Amino acid sequence: MPSSPASEVLTFADIENAAQVLKGIAVVTPVLESPLLNAALGFRLRIKAEPLQITGSFKFRGAYNAISRIPQDKRAAGVVAFSSGNHAQGVAAAASLLGLPSVILMPKDAPKTKVELTKAWGAEVVTFDRFTESREELGAKLREERGATLIKPYDDPLIMAGQGTLAAEAVRTCAAEGWTPDIFISPCGGGGLIAGCSTSVRALSPDTAVYSAEPAGFDDTARSLAANKRLANDPAARSICDALLAPEPGELTFAVNSERLTGGLCVTDDEAMTAMAVAFKYLKLVVEPGGAVALAAAITGKVDCKGKNVLVVCSGGNADAEIYAEALKRPLPF
Repeated sequence: MPSSPASEVLTFADIENAAQVLKGIAVVTPVLESPLLNAALGFRLRIKAEPLQITGSFKFRGAYNAISRIPQDKRAAGVVAFSSGNHAQGVAAAASLLGLPSVILMPKDAPKTKVELTKAWGAEVVTFDRFTESREELGAKLREERGATLIKPYDDPLIMAGQGTLAAEAVRTCAAEGWTPDIFISPCGGGGLIAGCSTSVRALSPDTAVYSAEPAGFDDTARSLAANKRLANDPAARSICDALLAPEPGELTFAVNSERLTGGLCVTDDEAMTAMAVAFKYLKLVVEPGGAVALAAAITGKVDCKGKNVLVVCSGGNADAEIYAEALKRPLPF
């Protein structure tokens, strides 16, 4: 039987290989749960807490997996990446730990905390206007000028494989406790995280429904799944979820996601901010807006979770203090 488009891009064996590369380097983040929150929701909710990962997000996993594979004779030229912040930090940290220089293209409007922490890992930061300049073109120019290796934020099998390790950890943690998720939800920007996660979940818990979660105006994966082809977002769209503002699904990520996802969910910025407050109150977990969209989808009923076991990824916690303080002021529905 010929292989499917998805299996030609990413297999569970790739994720298991990435797990070996990350062993002892990446944090095996906990799966959190609140009985009080479960009682209020009417279903059992468990959270894979990637804000507790190195650099405060899942992005370190894929970045380290990719950078560690760079041949020795190409390492001196370093790496280049473009990111609103979490991939930037992941690449900067991984490059630092592996002894490579890094230069990161970051939007001028990226959260200050993300820029500061990227620099703290030793990266050179070059800013650009995300609405008038092409990060892909700028990244290609830097790569050519410096001879550096480009580390893509999502449309790379090594990146997807690294991200998929978190779902493998989470499903196995739950299985060891005799708990199987009926529903799995993960945030989605360009699609690398959910591509890796869906591959792990399909391998380890094939009956689990797998959903992406995106902010309103940037629901390109949900719309693309429904249309069975890649669709772009409106360039005029805006969202507080800075981590999830990819213009369209990646070519490789969509090849995986179109085959392995059950569907796509969409939440408003307001719902994401409320989810941040829920995570703080019930789980004592700091989550940024983009990192909270899967939790928002679950607690606002974007898919029917009543009476079910639901496993959700909170993907990052790098929120500026002002945004976080605003989120915590919101009245909660329970």
